[in-house]
Amino acid sequence: MTGWEEYTLIPNQESLSKINHPEMPLSYYTGVLGMPGLTAYAGLYDVAKPKKGEYFFVSAASGAVGQIVGQLAKLTGCYVVGSAGSDEKVKLLKTKFGFDEAFNYKKEQDLNAALQRYFPEGIDIYFEHVGGTMLDAVLLNMRMHDRIAVCGMISQYNLEQPQGIQNLLSLIIKRVRMEGFMVSDYLGQHHKFEEEMVRYLKDDKIVYVEDVAEGLEKAPAALIGLFTGRNVGKQLVTVTQE
Repeated sequence: MTGWEEYTLIPNQESLSKINHPEMPLSYYTGVLGMPGLTAYAGLYDVAKPKKGEYFFVSAASGAVGQIVGQLAKLTGCYVVGSAGSDEKVKLLKTKFGFDEAFNYKKEQDLNAALQRYFPEGIDIYFEHVGGTMLDAVLLNMRMHDRIAVCGMISQYNLEQPQGIQNLLSLIIKRVRMEGFMVSDYLGQHHKFEEEMVRYLKDDKIVYVEDVAEGLEKAPAALIGLFTGRNVGKQLVTVTQE
């Protein structure tokens, strides 16, 4: 929203939001109490609409949105599985975030087989972050009349020729609803979301991980790292410690 700079002039005050809980870490308002948190909250409750006992899968599960939406799904009573790009992240998902299962997609030769292993009865809700071959595999493993909430497709953003999806026929055969959404459509829910999330954080029902790069000069490398999965949790760049 602003530049990579030490000082920013923001003349349009309507673009600012009040921090209602200054007792929380200020950085949380760039993540779990900010846009990524609201994305997880609205995408789960307004788009995916989970029910207790459902099978929930999220890709890029240790990222800024993934770690939150998985924990919210667990609080709803879902069985939650996440995919991530390293063994360190897989361990984090299971030991810190409380996921039921997690797997390193980079170690899987066959994503369809991996999903069948973790979801022998199929997937009720897929929270989509990556696109490409993962989405194709998920489409084969969805249950009847269930849903895919499309939050992002990071594997496709920098490709000159985006990958085509081959298994879209599954949407018809299994009557699956696949819906994209933008967090900007849900800004009116921010206060309600903020109060609920602060309560979850204070009650230790939600835990949150940040990946902090020190110094503005680290910003380019930190940004590039997002596209290779180098970050663990919400990627931040500290401009000053003041």
